[in-house]
Amino acid sequence: MDLFLDITLGLGLAVAAGVRPFLPALLAGALAGANLGVDFDHTGYAFLESAAFLIAVGAAYVLVLAGEAALGAERLENGPLGAALAGLSLGLGALLFAGALGQHGDAAWPGLIGGLGAAALAQAAVRQVLPGARRRLSDAAARRALPVYLDGVALLTAAAAVLAPPVSLLALAALARLVLAGRRRQGERYAGLRILR
Repeated sequence: MDLFLDITLGLGLAVAAGVRPFLPALLAGALAGANLGVDFDHTGYAFLESAAFLIAVGAAYVLVLAGEAALGAERLENGPLGAALAGLSLGLGALLFAGALGQHGDAAWPGLIGGLGAAALAQAAVRQVLPGARRRLSDAAARRALPVYLDGVALLTAAAAVLAPPVSLLALAALARLVLAGRRRQGERYAGLRILR
């Protein structure tokens, strides 16, 4: 039973990191430091709850927020900083999953692979939803607030994963459905273009 809970916990943390990486990593590290629902001690991932790591993640979060304020979230996402942020999300998702998987003595390396996959799925869903959300929002302030909403979703997903790990399976299923529906719509659009030729 511990292994199942560790897998679903890691899955939820990786999904949350794929949405936005900073708050899930900070929450997981802080809870692990207090041994509340997750504990990275006695694993190769104990650094995830270290003060130095949490300070570095917090500093990176402040820098990203400053960049979004200066450049705009959309411009930041489409530039080199957006690519770095996407890579950071994947990396943190993999590390969090591996740390959760190893907390009861199980092999942690499958968590690296699973975490990369779960974070990548979450990223694909976010990239699919954001452009449409920006188009539909006529208010510039609401468009600028989208990263705040994503941070909220990421934080709630991470908290739910810690409090009730099996809930992570629902989040994963919802993201997969979202990505598949978007790909289906895109395929229909391309089919319509082929007919017009």
